[in-house]
Amino acid sequence: MAKLSVELERYFLLEERGDIITIDDLLLLAGDRIFGFLLVILSLPSALPIPAPGYSIPFAIVIFLLAIQFMIGNQIPWLPNRVKKGTMRTITAKQFVQKGLPWLKRLETLTKPRFAYICNSSIGKIILGIAMALMAISMMIPIPGTNTAPAMGIFIIAFGLQEDDGFICLMGLITCIVAGCLSASIIFGAIMGSSSLWQFLKGN
Repeated sequence: MAKLSVELERYFLLEERGDIITIDDLLLLAGDRIFGFLLVILSLPSALPIPAPGYSIPFAIVIFLLAIQFMIGNQIPWLPNRVKKGTMRTITAKQFVQKGLPWLKRLETLTKPRFAYICNSSIGKIILGIAMALMAISMMIPIPGTNTAPAMGIFIIAFGLQEDDGFICLMGLITCIVAGCLSASIIFGAIMGSSSLWQFLKGN
């Protein structure tokens, strides 16, 4: 089975594509590695330190659905037809893949099948699924700083699932914990700032 970086480079950069790519297209490309592969692809735009306007929230919704189904042990994900027909411009997808490939190739040099029970056991799936679902919720919040770190956590976990590498999944889980604390502090600060501003305006 070819490495993920090789498959993404072939599919998005070397082969001819139409102007639009759908979630359905990604499902076909994923094959039997469907959860890890899809979660990697969907978290990649927000995990990169480049703007991903218009994609963070809809992709986060799909990630949330996938995380819940992974957590409960589904072998094949179910997505509403409307979601499966969701589109992204091919040129935009190519830009994200080009930016992400160097990082992906570096990560591939560190991965190997190990601690597979973390990826495949029921308790492992529950813990990883909850972490990714919570990070997906954070990605849906329209406040700067609540997208990139959670998406990185999801990306690392998903890559570990893709490679059957429980150690990488644990690193992703730690990233999710850090990202969750960061997002919580940002949200708390935004709430307190809004409350202070409201009190100030009321006083005037």
